[in-house]
Amino acid sequence: MAAIIQKVKSNPKLKKLVLWLLMPNNQARPRLWVKWFVNPFLHHRGKRSLIRRNTRMDVMPFSPFFLGDDSTIEDYCTVNNGVGAVYIGHRARVGIGTVLIGPVEIRDDVRIAQHVVMSGLNHSYEDVTKPINQQPVTTKPITICNETWIGANVFISAGVTIGKHCVVAGGSVVTKDVPDYCVVVGNPARVIKRYHSESGKWERMDATK
Repeated sequence: MAAIIQKVKSNPKLKKLVLWLLMPNNQARPRLWVKWFVNPFLHHRGKRSLIRRNTRMDVMPFSPFFLGDDSTIEDYCTVNNGVGAVYIGHRARVGIGTVLIGPVEIRDDVRIAQHVVMSGLNHSYEDVTKPINQQPVTTKPITICNETWIGANVFISAGVTIGKHCVVAGGSVVTKDVPDYCVVVGNPARVIKRYHSESGKWERMDATK
């Protein structure tokens, strides 16, 4: 299988044909035959997991998608694994209207509120002789560690890791990694509280630093 995939990738004409078979031109979503007869056998959906009816699943067979046990993707979300895997762990909830563009890893017991955007994808723009949509894309994985809560209307940049048991306040723009056990807020997001195991307390930080 790996040899076949490599052959397709190395032949531009063959690659173009295969992509056309999988999805319509200039579209990100798979053809119905892929959605109905291919993806269910390739991608993992855990026990008691739920993808709401109005969710847009732009999930392709050539990149992984995983949804863990007891996890839910709510209505009006968009999930896209076209350029990178999307992994959603166990007992996670992805809130209404959220956008996940891989590579994204959401680990166990994560709560994501409404209208959150996580995109591990960026477009190159440096060549001014070509439209941006004709230039290569770059990817950097986003990771949300266990037990974290992402508030409504948050944007998380490509390449960011948010640690365990964190809170990201609503409306924040997260452009840098967040350590474990922190509360962050703002644009760009800053740590305003952090749990200290020595004192057993959440202590306020100077958000200006």
